[in-house]
Amino acid sequence: MNDLDRPMLLSVHPRFATAILAGSKTVEVRRQRVAAPPGTTVVLYATAPTMALVGLARIAAVKVGSPREVWSAHRSQTGISRREFDEYMSGATQASGLTLEEPQPFEEPVPLSALRAAGTFHPPQSYRYLKGEMLRQVAEASPSAGTVLREILGDPVPA
Repeated sequence: MNDLDRPMLLSVHPRFATAILAGSKTVEVRRQRVAAPPGTTVVLYATAPTMALVGLARIAAVKVGSPREVWSAHRSQTGISRREFDEYMSGATQASGLTLEEPQPFEEPVPLSALRAAGTFHPPQSYRYLKGEMLRQVAEASPSAGTVLREILGDPVPA
């Protein structure tokens, strides 16, 4: 699998997942350097109380810099206030702004219980990359989500 075939699993609060999938939030910020190449598929996991995979997007660009630089470049696209940003970034020396495009909600969210029933699924604190076995678990937990992943990734998801 090359970097573009390795989807990123990104944990986000439900309100941000909803905004990303609606296209009103186009930049997700992180407190650390994210080195994902443009074109990387992002699988969105909405945290509690939703606790489900809810859709996909694609990384268009990644801006890495100081929190001030990332805010200056993307403030209107982050879907958060300056106060929320400053609280989240408190103590961070580096930040990343992931510009997301092509949001695609799943027909049905894939609940954490279904993901765990298909294997040992643990949502990340921030993000991690998905490997073949985890993609297979997603496909088993939700055939419709598996179909979408196969289409987007050019069918690397084992059936």
